[in-house]
Amino acid sequence: MSERNELYPIFLKLHQLKLLIVGAGEVGYEKLSFILKSSPKAQVRMVAPWVSPEIEELLAGQSFDVEITRRPFKESDLEWPDLVIAATNLVELNQSVQEAAKARQKLVNVADTPALCDFYLGSIVTKGFLKVAVSTNGQSPTFAKRFRQLLEEVLPDDTSDLLENLKEIRDRLGGDFAHKVKELNRITASLLEEEVT
Repeated sequence: MSERNELYPIFLKLHQLKLLIVGAGEVGYEKLSFILKSSPKAQVRMVAPWVSPEIEELLAGQSFDVEITRRPFKESDLEWPDLVIAATNLVELNQSVQEAAKARQKLVNVADTPALCDFYLGSIVTKGFLKVAVSTNGQSPTFAKRFRQLLEEVLPDDTSDLLENLKEIRDRLGGDFAHKVKELNRITASLLEEEVT
């Protein structure tokens, strides 16, 4: 059997969790901008002795819940967050952050070092209520980006009405869980049939 991606995708409510990003340079900017694009109400704290102009520009005049602490990382910074991202260009510092985070049983992502990650930040497509995440198991973020761009082109922008209507139907259906699943499968089967024809 060929290798496969064994990651289990989840969607986090980042407005209910606390996220620490160590580093505020190019890598930190990339992580922060993608997080805020997908989860603009995320609770984020960044720790870094220097903050890039791109981050300053991203946050200027916005109401994001982002706190920046301008100093080097300390292990005590790990008392606050639920999730940690080590996003510096210093391999030894990223590894120190990862080790300290793991010692405190925090989930951690180390930029560009899949072997040290508990989770990855996938490419994300958002169309109204529909959100699709793409992962290559850390093998090729470039492919994930290109696939995301393809999905953005082919998925319609007006998915919210469709999903709201399906929720109303689900809420009105009687019967047990199995019956609801069967009925919703029957109703949504036509979506695929229309695409094929």
